[in-house]
Amino acid sequence: MKYHYTSDFNHGTTDHDEAVHSDSAYGSSTVDTDTEDCQTLLETTFNYDEDLINKTIMVGDSGVGKTSLLVQYDQGKFIHGSFSATVGIGFTVMLLGDSAVGKTCVLVRFKDGAFLGGNFIATVGIDFRNKVVTVDNVKVKLQIWDTAGQERFRSVTHAYYRDAQALLLLYDITSKSSFDNIRAWLTEIHEYAQKDVVIMLLGNKSDMVAERVIKREEGEKLAKEYGVPFMETSAKTGVNVELAFLAVAKDLKHRAAKQPNEPKFQIHDYIESQKQKSGCCGGYM
Repeated sequence: MKYHYTSDFNHGTTDHDEAVHSDSAYGSSTVDTDTEDCQTLLETTFNYDEDLINKTIMVGDSGVGKTSLLVQYDQGKFIHGSFSATVGIGFTVMLLGDSAVGKTCVLVRFKDGAFLGGNFIATVGIDFRNKVVTVDNVKVKLQIWDTAGQERFRSVTHAYYRDAQALLLLYDITSKSSFDNIRAWLTEIHEYAQKDVVIMLLGNKSDMVAERVIKREEGEKLAKEYGVPFMETSAKTGVNVELAFLAVAKDLKHRAAKQPNEPKFQIHDYIESQKQKSGCCGGYM
């Protein structure tokens, strides 16, 4: 099996390249293009190996056509009209947690504003989506990695920990085992991830009130023990999903632009302030 991968993760995006394609690290991608030289330049092919993935990073002066080249390769078309520079900054966010806790559903809810109903299909290997959000009038591009929760894919996941600036760690409030395994996930995070990685604990499926087995207070207590922010989310209703991603994006943006004497961004305070703004019926928990 072969895998074709390109990434224009050049510190942000324009409206032209916001919808960058999503591929699984275990899948294959075929892109039709009329520009043979473009495809030859960007396409990198290698034999399958569970611990390998290749990134092609496009660099060069502003205005040389990096974005146009990527769109030609990805979509087989040329961007017409006036030039619009790629602006902003970009970060990688990983979704972690046991299989079936709802990582993919949370990602789709955030990216597309939709809920994946129907039968559960486990993520195989690694998948990713891109979304641009605005933080303090700055465009921030989040490359969000959706990981497989099954044990057999754990060595693959480990390989990507150090590339992530933020980790959203999920458990299912209706599954005691997924909550009990959070400590094991945090142990792996501390072993493989960056030392200053942003970590947030999310208790997902908060809409399933009748099936709840993990109290909110238990999640709060565990998060406090490890010094990480906590929220309960629902991919089905959308509760707190956007807030979770915006909170980590805001934290990462502040870290990237922080001045020597500037106070540290307090993600806990930001989350609480957003909850208060929403009011009792605003959807935040």
